[in-house]
Amino acid sequence: MIYSGKNIKVLMLENNIAELSFDATDSSVNKFDTLTLQELQQAVAAIKVEQSLQGLLITSSKDAFVVGADITEFIPLFREPVAKQKETFTAVHKLFNEIEDLPYPTISVINGLALGGGLEIALTTDFRVMSTTAQIGFPEVGLGICPGYGGTVRSTRLIGLANALTWMTTGKNNKAAVALQLGAVNAVAENDQLKNVAIDLLTKAIKGEIDYKKHRQVKLDPVQVDEVAQQAAFEAAEVANSKMAANYPAAGEIISLLKQNISLARDKALALEVDSFIKLGQTDVAASLIGLFMNEQVIKRKAKAYVKKARPVNYAAVLGAGIMGGGIAYQSAATGTPIFMKDINDHANELGMAEANNILSKNIKRGKITEEQKNDTLQRIHPTLSYEGFDKVDVVIEAVVESPKVKKIVLPEVEASVKETAIVTSNTSTISINLLAQSVKRPENFCGMHFFNPVHAMKLVEVIRGEKTSENTIATIVAYAQKMGKAPIVVNDCPGFLVNRVLFPYLGGLESLIADGADFVHVDKVMEAFGWPMGPAYLSDVIGMDTCWHCQEVLSAGFPDRMKKEGNDAIAVLYKAERLGQKNSKGFYVYSKDNNGRLKKEADSVAYDLLKPLVKQSKEVSDQEILERMMVPFCMETVRCLEEGIVETAAEADMAILYGLGFPRFRGGALRYIDTVGVANFVAMADKYKDLGAIYHVTDKLRVMAKTGQRFFD
Repeated sequence: MIYSGKNIKVLMLENNIAELSFDATDSSVNKFDTLTLQELQQAVAAIKVEQSLQGLLITSSKDAFVVGADITEFIPLFREPVAKQKETFTAVHKLFNEIEDLPYPTISVINGLALGGGLEIALTTDFRVMSTTAQIGFPEVGLGICPGYGGTVRSTRLIGLANALTWMTTGKNNKAAVALQLGAVNAVAENDQLKNVAIDLLTKAIKGEIDYKKHRQVKLDPVQVDEVAQQAAFEAAEVANSKMAANYPAAGEIISLLKQNISLARDKALALEVDSFIKLGQTDVAASLIGLFMNEQVIKRKAKAYVKKARPVNYAAVLGAGIMGGGIAYQSAATGTPIFMKDINDHANELGMAEANNILSKNIKRGKITEEQKNDTLQRIHPTLSYEGFDKVDVVIEAVVESPKVKKIVLPEVEASVKETAIVTSNTSTISINLLAQSVKRPENFCGMHFFNPVHAMKLVEVIRGEKTSENTIATIVAYAQKMGKAPIVVNDCPGFLVNRVLFPYLGGLESLIADGADFVHVDKVMEAFGWPMGPAYLSDVIGMDTCWHCQEVLSAGFPDRMKKEGNDAIAVLYKAERLGQKNSKGFYVYSKDNNGRLKKEADSVAYDLLKPLVKQSKEVSDQEILERMMVPFCMETVRCLEEGIVETAAEADMAILYGLGFPRFRGGALRYIDTVGVANFVAMADKYKDLGAIYHVTDKLRVMAKTGQRFFD
């Protein structure tokens, strides 16, 4: 044993070869946290004093190689003075250079994921051998930063400028065949042969049969690329990044960095990388995206805890076919759980099967599945008009028309048709779970399971706990939703639950702006520039004016102090005019198909004429005022949901609105946005509009946070 630490061990193998193995004691994966980097420094120092060594093998004892740096350490690190950050990251470069400069050949054995820092340490060795099932890549751009452990330097020299730009600016993982073709690795092998292949290659290098110094020198010199190819590579990267550049600066910084460092030798190029890494780490975008990564870990940890307590779901059922029912049936069947799809007529079931078939056919065209997989999935969906066979169902998802009266008829009917241990859920988007629970005999086995449309594309499932819902019921539904490939977030019952509850004060901001003479097209453009995938008027059309009308009724009754609707508003006017949005090709906008069959929208005079009576005054409304009047009610309602315990943590609140509504990722979520603006600044912003109504009023707790300098996230 040359070295033994908590996360790293170095063993002496035959023929004077050392094996440095990553094996984190307290984690299922290897990552570069402070302890691991300290141990790596000690391990390298121990290796360097072993005079008899002739080669080094870097391996992992986990299923993955190294998944990257410990992101949780980045946020406090990026708050340190720049000089301190520079010292920290330069020390990592010095350590990695020591590995690269060892006086004998080195090789990395990539047995699983090697991402970010994991790929960067593998690039320090002279050779790399990769498992056929492994993947490598630079995901840092998705965190708002660039590779910081030498990746921008070594990758460009190994796989070429154009390929390195693509890897780093897209953040996508790369499979073994691609990595081998581009020269990122030197050999590919099955897992059981991986180490043998690596030792064989290393032995040949030790004997001089392969010139390891030549492989190493490539990484030390400037990039060899002619001026024309260089210009083409940068232009292609800039074009690919143009749409994202304004909101996601990391890719642009990577392009700018490479324009400088490709002409430099290793050490000078690495120094520039440190500067770019630190620069990006100071941005609000990096704070938001790193925060999202950490929020996602919260969601996964909570789901994992629930899964341990869950009952198995071997068979499911959905009540109500059509687009929503068909989408739910597809999602269950595609992830391995057979499902009944029950409706009251064959036509509805045909629509549901058509929806599932349509999704599967698109997946075939995209190369995601085979025809055989499509057929297997369809065979797991069983359309039916009766409850026959429901005695073997473990979970039922009621997805009938959004009416308390109808649901209160259907729920006891299905409960009587399933075994006593079966869980019955409702896919309601707004109706109180406690209200619906009054119609069932086993309320402990009842909860909400709210999918978002389109089911196959939307990641969020709100799991709504009623007053009498058991923890086992919640655990089982969370586990089932996760098995379906969704991100389940548990919320407590209230009108609109979490996502729809925060959405409608946001739409209330649009109503207020229309009343002041703002053009809804202008409002949409401002909010899309902010980062929303669509503006509020367009979103209303996509949801459907009938659905919006119904949700408004529920929320108006539930929160009359700030959401009560009196008289006409835009949604009511358009709904009564039978302008339902995309459902019938007219709402705020009118819709038609372009030459490629895609929907295109246009504002028309009819909508403006219908909305004209709602305008109480006509004044100039600036882009900044539009932004503030839209975001304040949205964020304030999110704050209220957190304060009232509708959602347990700020992380879950932000992830729910991101997954469910498409909140801009680079802004991190409503509560992260308040942190970014500054809580005191946000309170002052809200107070400017307090006369517009209660949706703009600041809670007492938020005022205390503003006065005491508190944040929602550390």
